[in-house]
Amino acid sequence: MLDHFGRRGSMEGMEPQRVERDRDVTGRARNARPRDGLGRPLPHGLTGVPTTPDDLVLPPAEALREAERLLVAGRPFHAHEVLEGAWKACHDDTRELWKGLAQLAVGVTHLRRGNDVGAVRLLSRAGERISAYERNAPHGIPVAALTAWTTDLIARIGTGPIPEELLAPRLRSSE
Repeated sequence: MLDHFGRRGSMEGMEPQRVERDRDVTGRARNARPRDGLGRPLPHGLTGVPTTPDDLVLPPAEALREAERLLVAGRPFHAHEVLEGAWKACHDDTRELWKGLAQLAVGVTHLRRGNDVGAVRLLSRAGERISAYERNAPHGIPVAALTAWTTDLIARIGTGPIPEELLAPRLRSSE
């Protein structure tokens, strides 16, 4: 038998512990644990970095600006949360683009955490989704440049250290 940690062994004589989960007003589970700069949960009681509110939805230009700022600051997990908010709030034909942008940030998160396999998978998915918008790039998103960036970054993974500046792509054309 596997216990709740995935370990083999008998659970005979063990009393199950009920853990109260943090939930929002609709009953949806939230994770109140503090997180580090790369979004990894920290033990309760430690101080983490500020996270993005679960219900944050910004207009496209602001979402892109904030996500880019977070990528430059080395906080791709938090950039992903901003982009995920835009993706989930999007109800038009750009929904897959926002999903691709969120995957791009998750790919960088995996890379910064040392998970090269996960980084390649997410960056590949991101590049595929983003490239579909090359002919009609909305919101000033440099689609061709981001597609090239994902391809270049994937090629660099596993070949040695990647310069910091390559881990923060431009999400919007120069203003």
